[in-house]
Amino acid sequence: MIQANPKLLTADEFIAQYGDQDRYELIDGELVDLEPTGLHEQVIGFIARKLNVEIDRLDLPYTIPHRCLMRISDDTTFRPDIIVLDQTQLVQEPLWPYQAVITSSAAIKLIAEVVSTNWQNDYARKVEDYALSSVPEYWITDYLGLGGRDYIGVPKQPTLTVCQLEGDRFQKRLFRQDGNVCSGLFPELWLQAGAIFAAGER
Repeated sequence: MIQANPKLLTADEFIAQYGDQDRYELIDGELVDLEPTGLHEQVIGFIARKLNVEIDRLDLPYTIPHRCLMRISDDTTFRPDIIVLDQTQLVQEPLWPYQAVITSSAAIKLIAEVVSTNWQNDYARKVEDYALSSVPEYWITDYLGLGGRDYIGVPKQPTLTVCQLEGDRFQKRLFRQDGNVCSGLFPELWLQAGAIFAAGER
């Protein structure tokens, strides 16, 4: 028996039907299950806490919302694990007073994704889309070393990739256990990659 293809969703339909659910995002009209785990959430919480401390220390007008969607196109909407927003720019976001949805990159300062089993999206698709959307800084936090060898090298090991936007492309730097993460947004941040990876241990 041949099954019919599932109905593709528009970004607006996805936001209306799944906007308040943390489990899904939309890529090319198709629902993608983010497959969140407890350990994955631990890593997200650790990074967000460290970034919030730095934001507070520097007294910056930034916020890290608990839940936020980024509408990329008419058929693609990402749900970043962590997104740092400039509150002074949120007045330009038409949906923000009603929904936690970003439609342009003006307010975005940094996005961080924590890699899970669908790692290809974090390393390939999102790198391209975030760069074309002018996201200035993108962290790929691969605490389990799941990414392909072309992305994290051989032998595969936990790796944090910091992508800095130059023009319309990202320049990437890889950090492993003892490497202190170099952030363009937070140049004084003291955070070792190994501490992030350890946050995902049982």
